[in-house]
Amino acid sequence: MERAARGMCYKCRMFRQLRRLYHWILHWADTPYGLPALCVLAFAESSVFPLPPDPLLIALAIGRPKKAFRFAFYCTIFSVLGGMLGYAIGLFFIDTVGMPILEFYGVVGKYDTIKSLYDEYNAWAVGIAGFTPLPYKVFTIAAGAFHINFPVFVLASFFSRGLRFTILSALVWKFGAVIKEQIEKYFEIVTIAFTILLVGGFILIKRLL
Repeated sequence: MERAARGMCYKCRMFRQLRRLYHWILHWADTPYGLPALCVLAFAESSVFPLPPDPLLIALAIGRPKKAFRFAFYCTIFSVLGGMLGYAIGLFFIDTVGMPILEFYGVVGKYDTIKSLYDEYNAWAVGIAGFTPLPYKVFTIAAGAFHINFPVFVLASFFSRGLRFTILSALVWKFGAVIKEQIEKYFEIVTIAFTILLVGGFILIKRLL
């Protein structure tokens, strides 16, 4: 009973911290640094950083709905540039940098499976990771390591990431106030769902591919 109570307290503290983090992210929409922060996050997430730029993109679009598509455009550009860095890591530094990153995400065991996806679908396999919760950085590094056609890789990345971020921004542009109210009202559920999607992407690679 006492252990369960401690567990509940821990969850409450965690959600309070997440809520504070959510409001902290939202405040960037009212500062001159919101867009640069989004660009940095989108770039880093495509090659090394674990957290995706989606929450910050949504926060910025909610704060400035008229610039929602502008945020999506910059998020796409810097995400693709980050993907190009991931490609370079896989192409030139797979042993010294790439493999440690893949080990960190626990997908080294699926390295050959990812290669088979590229053998069958070429760089278009990265389009799946670019649009879905699958960890995009894993596919960008692997694309370089397997010498995937670079122009097709860039095109697939631009299309998939652009579609993903544009859809998010379009939803916020159309239903911004409602989305903001629902996120704040059901923040815990949204947080759990987002975490499941994020973790589920890695699990999908580790178990299903």
